[in-house]
Amino acid sequence: MIKILALVLVLIGIVGLIVGVMGISGPNLVAVSPWAFAILGFIFFVSGIGLLKQRRDTDEV
Repeated sequence: MIKILALVLVLIGIVGLIVGVMGISGPNLVAVSPWAFAILGFIFFVSGIGLLKQRRDTDEV
């Protein structure tokens, strides 16, 4: 369960980083500030990676 949550967080983080960086460096793709997407994408990505590193390969509860 935690691995699935970690993978979802990583994927959301990657998408947020891509949209944020593209909005910062080029034309804005959304109506919200691209810095918000970049910062939130970074937070989600780091939290997902942290969960994946912390969790071992066992399915013990």
